[in-house]
Amino acid sequence: MEPMDFAVQQMSINKKKYLELCEALWEHNRRYYVENAPIISDYEYDQLLEEVAHIEKVHPEWIYSGSPTQRVGGAVSEKFPVVKHKIPMLSLANSYSSEEIKDYLKRMEKLLHKQSLVYFCELKMDGIALSVIYKNGLFAQAITRGNGREGEDVTANVKTILSLPLQLKGDPPPFLEVRGEVFMPIEVFVHFNIEKEEKGENLWANPRNAAGGALKLLDPKEVDKRKLAVFFYAIAQGVEPLVSQSDAFTAMKGYGLPVIETTASAKNFDEIWCFAKRIEKKRSTLPYQIDGIVVKVDDLAAQKKLGATGKSYRYAIAYKFAPEQAETVIHEITIQVGRTGVLTPVAELEPVSLAGSTISRATLHNEDEVKKKGIRKGDTVVIEKGGDVIPKVVSVVMQKRSKLSRPWKMITNCPACGTEVVRKKGEVAVRCPNTLNCPAQSLRRLIFFVSKQGMDIDHMGEKVVRSLAGLELVKTFSDIYRLEANALFKLPNFKEKSVKNLLTSIEKSKKVSLGRFIHAIGIPFVGIETAELLAETGGNIQTIARMKEEELLKIEGIGEKMAESIVTFFNDQAHLEEITQLLELGVEPEAQKVKGFEEHVFKGKTFVLTGGLEYYTRDQARSLIKERGGKVLSSVSKTTDYVLVGEDPGLKYDKAKRLGVKMLDEADFRAML
Repeated sequence: MEPMDFAVQQMSINKKKYLELCEALWEHNRRYYVENAPIISDYEYDQLLEEVAHIEKVHPEWIYSGSPTQRVGGAVSEKFPVVKHKIPMLSLANSYSSEEIKDYLKRMEKLLHKQSLVYFCELKMDGIALSVIYKNGLFAQAITRGNGREGEDVTANVKTILSLPLQLKGDPPPFLEVRGEVFMPIEVFVHFNIEKEEKGENLWANPRNAAGGALKLLDPKEVDKRKLAVFFYAIAQGVEPLVSQSDAFTAMKGYGLPVIETTASAKNFDEIWCFAKRIEKKRSTLPYQIDGIVVKVDDLAAQKKLGATGKSYRYAIAYKFAPEQAETVIHEITIQVGRTGVLTPVAELEPVSLAGSTISRATLHNEDEVKKKGIRKGDTVVIEKGGDVIPKVVSVVMQKRSKLSRPWKMITNCPACGTEVVRKKGEVAVRCPNTLNCPAQSLRRLIFFVSKQGMDIDHMGEKVVRSLAGLELVKTFSDIYRLEANALFKLPNFKEKSVKNLLTSIEKSKKVSLGRFIHAIGIPFVGIETAELLAETGGNIQTIARMKEEELLKIEGIGEKMAESIVTFFNDQAHLEEITQLLELGVEPEAQKVKGFEEHVFKGKTFVLTGGLEYYTRDQARSLIKERGGKVLSSVSKTTDYVLVGEDPGLKYDKAKRLGVKMLDEADFRAML
């Protein structure tokens, strides 16, 4: 299509033609983003879009919400409002073996009193669950799954997703609610992580986390840059009558909604298992991340009859794939020195492709782990990504071991400073005791100090810290606050804007909570929970530095080992001098004051957190508890008042159950807030 002359177009255009032009654009959009089969070039598409924008500028009274130009709105001024789901969004029961799938099939036959059922098999996206509402064919609202009963309204952010139609095709019902998954395509994820690495920023752990973080951004313009996508898998309400899940897929596709084409109809276990194994083989070639398949009773009337348990649907089950594995060879076992002096063995591997990325290194954790698995230099090993993210060595392929190989031994001297290493009785960690003068420890401490867990200095990632240290511009924490513009221009690729951004971030970080400051300076064995307990008890850094072991032991959650470490840290004159320097340079660590919550139900109560939360990060949940007068501990005991339980809780949940400690789910927690 030739670009149209705007002056001529304006003379002949009317509102009907404007709407037809919008509809044509949506058709091209669908072909490009949903079907991956465009029929015009990007240039021609851009020309059409520019035309629509020009017409809307001349006739602003014609603009309607379904126009392709209306995707990106203004920034959200405050947190996303919470909306109750008309129909709950429940989770799926998980299975990890063929036997569990067989048990599910027997259960369905028993509950429905049928020997022959049809099942609908689809891919299990590893994304962010979402409910999307259309009114009169136009996109109206998007709500996250949340706790299943209520979620956050992320309409403005979801509207930026290019594969999401703002206007449906065909003859949609007046009200349509569909369920889907928002995700970040792997190619986009990799591209952004390369950029982040080059800038020295922290990398995203996986595409799911990246997508979840994008949906939480307050500025839709920033969300738009993340290039998110969406697939839909169910119709919650609006289309009647539908007979099967297969019909629902056909209906959604007919409305122009993006769906995953890879599905299967199955009548027995063998057919389901065949589908599962086929998908498992091709998962690493897919452009998006999946973690299994979903099996559903196809008949929608039967689904309704089966209903749900408290948290999951009875009619469906997810079969989760085991982490992908690969074989490779360990060329060398090197040692990495951490910020607290811990020596960590690392396997340097023959590069191998695994779960969509090339792996060349994997942590071996500690000396005992290496001995337990019998890992040696030169071994052929099986590796996998824990949670499809962190590479780890699973086992040694013993039949491929060379007869010349010898057991690995931990080194006796620090590779960075030459100091003799130590291993205290009862500990698995081997440490370099040269805390102050070991260059590797100093570098790691600096990297942690500026990180999000520490002082949270934007634009100062690991690469920037390494460059600053390499140029000897920064050796201590306080050196960071002495940096000037002329020194920063020496950094690779640092121009005026980069320098200004970094200096602004450094200045901003001076205002910091006392708990975060204590965590940032790196007292061994002191995590964020303990740091906040110290902040609450001491009130200021000077008081905390003078506290004796017996005083510290009176604080619930601090044991002997931790108390000894805190006292030892503050007895070191070099540490005290460094803290003094930071304060003199303008760093102001302040204890968080409890305002407006003097009589809150959390006051004086102790909490332990376990599992992942939907609405809050761990830090946010801790802050909410703390500002209401509660305490957050790292371990469960009989005196713990509440355990806040999220998705996939750990051993703390089991211990709390044994001890009879009251447990809260996220809905209970929000209600108490």
